Amino acid sequence: MVGCLIIHGFTGGPYEVDPLADYLKKNTDWHIEVPTLPGHGRNLDLKDVSYKKWIRAAEDSLKKLKSKYDKINIIGFSMGGMIASYLASKYKVENLVLLAPSGKFLSIRQLSLDIASVAADGMRGNLKKNKLYVHYKKKMGTIPFKANIEFIKLIKFTRKYLKKVTSPVLIAQGQQDGMVPYKTAYYLDKELKSKQKEVVFFERSRHLICLGDDKDLLNKMVYEFLMEPKSEKPEKPSQ
Repeated sequence: MVGCLIIHGFTGGPYEVDPLADYLKKNTDWHIEVPTLPGHGRNLDLKDVSYKKWIRAAEDSLKKLKSKYDKINIIGFSMGGMIASYLASKYKVENLVLLAPSGKFLSIRQLSLDIASVAADGMRGNLKKNKLYVHYKKKMGTIPFKANIEFIKLIKFTRKYLKKVTSPVLIAQGQQDGMVPYKTAYYLDKELKSKQKEVVFFERSRHLICLGDDKDLLNKMVYEFLMEPKSEKPEKPSQ
């Protein structure tokens, strides 16, 4: 049997990855686990939560899956992608999928375009129809400054483990992502030591890649990547 752990992003919750989780549930017989990291979910409470608690919660979920299932796949979105990479460096996993992983963050150019888009809709009186504005308005004023510091600590901590990842990996990145520069995919492709790596860009997708216009194609590509048999490349004999 197969267990699949899906880890959401910073200030988010399972809803960020629901379309993908639902797709995998419908098309496989796997056990899909989507934990809510401490302080996260629909009602954020990040005042006194450290990055170590986020990692520990995800790791606890992985340990439970490994105790029950022979094969484990890990999928991580945004900050969850960095946590997923860290876990893959410590434990044997069949496959690793990174969705807009926040190895680097804040694309100034795309962020400027997003702000311009919100401003334009504001001028036309269409703010309530702007998905970007509606999504982030809900979070304004609910994220303590300390939580942002913990997020940065987590990224710095997990980056050190990228070179230890050897599982087959798929990296999916939206080209209109204002939170994570699309060039982050190239950075991770270089850092990860996996012999089997795929990098895919989605032209219409912003940061919330699982909820965007390309979600159906993304779901299919992730499914196919996880289902395809991976060839074992023999190790070179030592001299």
